[in-house]
Amino acid sequence: MIRLAISLFLFAFCFFTSSSYARSFITTKPGPIDSFLPKTKLENAGVCSYTVIIKTSCSSVSSTRDKISIAFGDVYGNEVYVKRLDDPSSRIFEKCSSDTYKINGPCMRDVCYLHLLRQGSDGWKPENVKIYGSSIRSVTFYYNVFLPNSVWYGFNVCNGISNDKSSQSIVASVAAM
Repeated sequence: MIRLAISLFLFAFCFFTSSSYARSFITTKPGPIDSFLPKTKLENAGVCSYTVIIKTSCSSVSSTRDKISIAFGDVYGNEVYVKRLDDPSSRIFEKCSSDTYKINGPCMRDVCYLHLLRQGSDGWKPENVKIYGSSIRSVTFYYNVFLPNSVWYGFNVCNGISNDKSSQSIVASVAAM
């Protein structure tokens, strides 16, 4: 009886603790996002701060000079869009490295989609993208594929389903960070 009570307590503690800290969306692979147009500005949206950490795969090119854009948002249409994350004068997105960005944008609920756009001839393979913010639970999107040129590429797991045709089964897992 005591073991059962302790087991239930530990299960409840782990479940509630983990679910309040982080989410990881995992899909068999990210895919091209058909007909995606980023929102350049949202009216009447509060301003929140987000930290985005992009880890470049160790099997990527040594570094890229390609233009890298990002868009992420929630199920309610709130979206953060940065037309150009890269800085051609510095060495960012080097293989086996992480780059951190502080981005301000509209306040949102939990992030459920993330799209990256690569434009150029060098190539680039992101391993994962982590997003943190005071108004959202942290989330990690796992890429680990070379991004095609001039195609928005990523994940849309809003409402637990994918809106693009190329995604396969999607699993949402809870992970404590």
